[in-house]
Amino acid sequence: MAHSIGTASLHDRSLATEALKSPARQGYELLHWGFTAAPVLFGLDKFVHLMTNWDRYLAPAFARLSPLSVHSTMLAVGAIEVAAGFMVALRPKIGGLVVAAWLGGIILDLVLLGGMLDVALRDFGLMLGALALARLAVSHERNEIP
Repeated sequence: MAHSIGTASLHDRSLATEALKSPARQGYELLHWGFTAAPVLFGLDKFVHLMTNWDRYLAPAFARLSPLSVHSTMLAVGAIEVAAGFMVALRPKIGGLVVAAWLGGIILDLVLLGGMLDVALRDFGLMLGALALARLAVSHERNEIP
């Protein structure tokens, strides 16, 4: 009996290794784990400001909507981004849509802020990637991607 368990385990690992050779699976995994890591890292950085001073990225129009200070609002944004990253890790179909919607909000913020259309365009590309992840996650759930 122990022999069959060990054989099944080796067979499962062999199938998993073979599946990772598929370009579709590689693309899915890159998007899945990239859109897990990026929101978590950007979200955590809202608390430590190692990459940049995130407070300067909040458009005054959005700052006026928040009952919090600009800094506290950006801390809340960071917490939401971390949660979104974990959602992508656990439920990429839904998490990809959440991150895409969040990026849409960031794009609107950057356009309202002015002078950052290059960053808004980059975030548009990221939004498309998050939407692609959500669609690929559907295929992954249906076992259409090895």
